[in-house]
Amino acid sequence: MAESQLYTLITPEIRELRAKTKAFMEEYIYPNEPVFRKAGPEADELMKSLRQRVKQLGMWAPHMPKEAGGMGIGFLKYVFMNEILGRSFWAPIAFGCQAPDSGNAEILWLFGTEEQKERWLKPLVNGDIYSCFSMTEPHTPGSDPTMLDTRAIRDGDEWVINGRKWFTSGAGRAAFAIVMAVTDPDAHPHRRATMIIVPTDNPGFKIVRSIPVMGEEHSEHYEVVYENCRVPITNTLGQPGDGFLIAQKRLGPGRIHHCMRWLGQCQRAFEMMCRRALERHAFGGPLADKQAIQWMIAESAAEIQAFRLLTMHAAAKIDRGEDARVEISLIKFYGAEVLNRVIDRAVQVHGALGVTEDTPLSMMFRQARMGRIYDGADEVHKMVVARRILNTFRQGQVYEFE
Repeated sequence: MAESQLYTLITPEIRELRAKTKAFMEEYIYPNEPVFRKAGPEADELMKSLRQRVKQLGMWAPHMPKEAGGMGIGFLKYVFMNEILGRSFWAPIAFGCQAPDSGNAEILWLFGTEEQKERWLKPLVNGDIYSCFSMTEPHTPGSDPTMLDTRAIRDGDEWVINGRKWFTSGAGRAAFAIVMAVTDPDAHPHRRATMIIVPTDNPGFKIVRSIPVMGEEHSEHYEVVYENCRVPITNTLGQPGDGFLIAQKRLGPGRIHHCMRWLGQCQRAFEMMCRRALERHAFGGPLADKQAIQWMIAESAAEIQAFRLLTMHAAAKIDRGEDARVEISLIKFYGAEVLNRVIDRAVQVHGALGVTEDTPLSMMFRQARMGRIYDGADEVHKMVVARRILNTFRQGQVYEFE
């Protein structure tokens, strides 16, 4: 997608949406980040009031169709909005589009029964409950879900689930989990697993711990044991054996959602870096006059814009109903690398201040490093891209850059 094409996509409607989103961020999100960072009852009450305000503005759940209780704006418009929300870790929660709830809502909408939608999807999209997604395991590679160990065995009208999961993000406050478990170990690798809805008040659902991550003693990532966890067969999401298919439907949009938010993180870190370079003086003048700093700024600007255009291109293909697997993998590994490089440069320009908790950069840096692993490691996505491009040439064709 050429840059000129990109700007024709920014319609008056999108400009108004972006202006309203920016105004909300300036008035309610940025000033309250210290409150959210401390967590606790005050933060919870504040978030509750902000979520209600967002609903009144008609900006709630931008990732979901109108019929499901969302804005129904599609992927491309959502990019323009979500890159603003992504500037703060708490903004997506205020707008009802935070992970993992956003991905869970999408697959419930696509694959859930009417009963499942009424019981789980409706309150989830409305923001009355939270959820978690339970796929990754400690002893199997998360990048290859065909190797999962967790088992679900049918016993009459129930599934009996046994296994251990970790990085089940948000399990501590979730009302239900969507767990991926092997239901037919002898089937084709892509038909072995099934997704099953498990209420977290089930006695067989046991939280082991909040996993310490990157210096955080208590994180939102949990280790969970399923111990003779019995749930009705009616809690099956889709059909038995559909787990891998549903995971692909969930993780594809989930990856581009991450990239949208990463754009916001990149842009915020970039702005902080530029301001710091102009304000901070050393060796006879501002840092902005030093060539090394100028190169950091120039390289960051080029990489952010390239990342942004790649993301817009992928979103446009999804909105047109086209296969965007190559584009999604491209932005997942390229975006994660850009995110890490830009934040790292911003930390460097801030010096000692950059590694303190006095700016958002320290938290941004920790979160960015995980981006190169979750939803598929960089190396896996590079492999996917290369294989698909090479297959085009094997078929005697040329890979076309659109």
